Amino acid sequence: MSRKDLRALSSIFGQFAILIGAIIVSVPSLYMVSASLMSSQDFFSTEVRLLPSTIYTQNYIEVFTKFNFGNYLNNSLIVTGAVVLLNLIFTPMVGYSLAKFDYPGKTILLLFVLATIMIPFTAILIPLFLIIRSFGWVNTYLGLIMPFAMSAFGVFLMRQFILAVPDDYIDAGRIDGASELRIYFQIVVPLIQPAMITLAIVVFVASWDEFLWMLVVTTGDALRTLPIGLAKFVEQYRTRYELMMAGSVVAAAPVVLVFLAVQRRFLQGMAGLSGLK
Repeated sequence: MSRKDLRALSSIFGQFAILIGAIIVSVPSLYMVSASLMSSQDFFSTEVRLLPSTIYTQNYIEVFTKFNFGNYLNNSLIVTGAVVLLNLIFTPMVGYSLAKFDYPGKTILLLFVLATIMIPFTAILIPLFLIIRSFGWVNTYLGLIMPFAMSAFGVFLMRQFILAVPDDYIDAGRIDGASELRIYFQIVVPLIQPAMITLAIVVFVASWDEFLWMLVVTTGDALRTLPIGLAKFVEQYRTRYELMMAGSVVAAAPVVLVFLAVQRRFLQGMAGLSGLK
């Protein structure tokens, strides 16, 4: 067998392996959608069912009427939207400062930021709650949003991407008399848009899925978010799995839609970060 034939055979096996992997990864999500359309009898039937015998949309209606899922969804949209917006405003500015300015203590500051990535959130949960309580932000939107207004990973991501922006562009703006803010908004920001999209998606997913902090800082259902709402389907004597699947579809849909809408820019940002432009 020639070398060309070996390469072709290797390519076929590689594509087949990718296809098998994609199927394995997709099956749980597809079953979640299928189970969300099953009645309780179909779901707990002794016969294994991959598809519902009849389409049962009552699960989605019950999710929003009986378990107040609309309120959880609204809270998640408000909190996640605010967190993403604040990260897009402040995190690139910090990354720009660490990438393009020289000042005493910059290296120490960068090391401190990177060190915070290694600290588990549970280690700072109690001190963070005490700080939020001292501000009077318990059971408020500010208490849900402000601890995640900036991301250490986002700062590192922005710094690494902004390092690739040529200094000549910035120096040319200064020579033309542009202020630092104008240079940032009119030169730097347009060049780092793929990285900002990547940051937005990462922060969106992390904030959307946050459970522990949202549970600790809220005292009632009024401000609780979707991850806590999904736990409502675990009742005292049984778990409403078919309703949990319907709620999971509702919770996953915004993340999937956001990624599909910006996937091209997201891939550009990841390629830029890895040096594969």
